[in-house]
Amino acid sequence: MNWLELFAALLGIISVWYARKENILVFPFGIANVLIYVYICFIARLYANAGINVVYLISNIYGWYMWSRTDADSQKLQITRNSPKQSVISWAAVVLIYVAVFFLLRFVNRTDTEYIQSYLPYIDSFNTAFFLVATILMALKKLENWQFWIIGNILSIPIYASQGLYFTSGQYTVFLVLAILGYTEWKKKITN
Repeated sequence: MNWLELFAALLGIISVWYARKENILVFPFGIANVLIYVYICFIARLYANAGINVVYLISNIYGWYMWSRTDADSQKLQITRNSPKQSVISWAAVVLIYVAVFFLLRFVNRTDTEYIQSYLPYIDSFNTAFFLVATILMALKKLENWQFWIIGNILSIPIYASQGLYFTSGQYTVFLVLAILGYTEWKKKITN
């Protein structure tokens, strides 16, 4: 699986590079990346991360639509900040998603004693919650998406390394750098 993991990691890096540049090519590369990672995460028993990649697929399609359409004034979607209410909702969503995914993983895998007694349900749910919120905010071109990506990337580096997915861990290290750069670049472009 190493060559497949390496290929998926490269697609992911290209996708985030385009996101950083606010280029719509983020989405086709992202779609290819997440389709491969559904398989990789499932094999690695990171079930929530496999599931989140299905959500990424949907959000990539939604984001592609949102970024490519124009409003009545022929304006493309602009980068904006979350309102205070949207920020509270985003952080509350992280907590609610974490709890929901954690209990879902424990329920679905209730007969797998090794999995239930491991740290995987805890960490798999945690980074999944951050990434789900990040991907929704990315599709809406909210500056704060980068903050959630940064936190999720920091969490993911050791998670994937602990499962022997070293290319993926390396990918998340590059993602972390790109997310920091993306935040800086988007902050300069912000309209609100």
